[in-house]
Amino acid sequence: MRVLFNAAGTSPASVFAIAPLATAVRNAGHEILVTSFEEMAPAVESVGLPPAPFVTRETTESIKDMADRPTGRLVFPPPADEELAYSGGWFARQAAVSLPGLRRLAEDWRPDLVVGGTLAYGPALLAAERGIPHVRQMWDWVDFRTSHPYAEKELRPELAEAGLAGLPEPDLTIDICPPSLRPADAPDDRLMRWVPGNRQKRLEPWMYTRGDRPRVCVTLGSFRVSTEEMFDYLCGIVESVSALEAEIVVAATEEVAVKLRERFPGIRSGWVPMEFLADTCELVVHHSGGLTAMACMSTGTPQLVLNQFDLYNDSLRRLQDHGSGEVLYRGEHSVENVRSACEKLLSDPAYRRRAQALRAEMAELPTPGLLVGEMERLTVR
Repeated sequence: MRVLFNAAGTSPASVFAIAPLATAVRNAGHEILVTSFEEMAPAVESVGLPPAPFVTRETTESIKDMADRPTGRLVFPPPADEELAYSGGWFARQAAVSLPGLRRLAEDWRPDLVVGGTLAYGPALLAAERGIPHVRQMWDWVDFRTSHPYAEKELRPELAEAGLAGLPEPDLTIDICPPSLRPADAPDDRLMRWVPGNRQKRLEPWMYTRGDRPRVCVTLGSFRVSTEEMFDYLCGIVESVSALEAEIVVAATEEVAVKLRERFPGIRSGWVPMEFLADTCELVVHHSGGLTAMACMSTGTPQLVLNQFDLYNDSLRRLQDHGSGEVLYRGEHSVENVRSACEKLLSDPAYRRRAQALRAEMAELPTPGLLVGEMERLTVR
């Protein structure tokens, strides 16, 4: 069986999310390729998967300026009431731009099945054209179904060319959201255990052992601290939370980490595989990163989410209602509020009990290797 995986987006997280299933397929003796924009190829290489970027003059940034597409020019960040339209439109535009390259790749390599992530729409179009099965594997636990109608609007020319009234449903949808956090109207998808798939680095003992003080990990992601304003905000959080007698570890790029270590001598900061670091923490404070949240869930670690996007709100409310974390929503992210929320999470053991219950729930789900057989059966219908 030949399986073509598609990594959409610009964040390496979309590669890391599908890496465990791609590895499981390859370990079962099948052939795989991972296609993406050229800018994502290094992330594919970093996790030991074979990258086959499609050929296009465009990038995920340049496509925002395409005024002749159905949704016109796209501006980031979008207003709160246009976030769904932006997410569906931008990912759909990636699919439209990539389709010629995907066709050429498929003609040369002839996959038996294609796999894409939550908002990867290229695999659906390619599968429909070639009459092969399409599998959607969710990137993380966030419910993005409300973005799909906006994707269909952006893809009107491609859908019309293919004679399709709308985006075809996947032949198999694999969801990695823990059952307790799935929406009440969630479809009957196949559930799979989340396992980490990110790149690695040489580990030091402190990265996988607990210290003498409660440890709090703070991360705002790779892109959000690129401005001086966000870096100062991160420093404010570090100063404020340090007053809680906690050990602060900041997960960041090495460029940011160097600046942090200069400002806070002795602080531990840098890129650390979150599945190890989260397991040593009493709390993780993060920027609503999907894979960071999944790492917290799988290690039973309470989390404080600093959410900037309203389209995440429904999913985050379910996390809050579950009792394994807290959320500060748009406009609530002051350093003072972060410190108060951290104090609450660190002082109440109920958060850890609920987080540990979520960890146990996830451990009962089937691993990626157990899903390979279902994918194989799709190709012999």
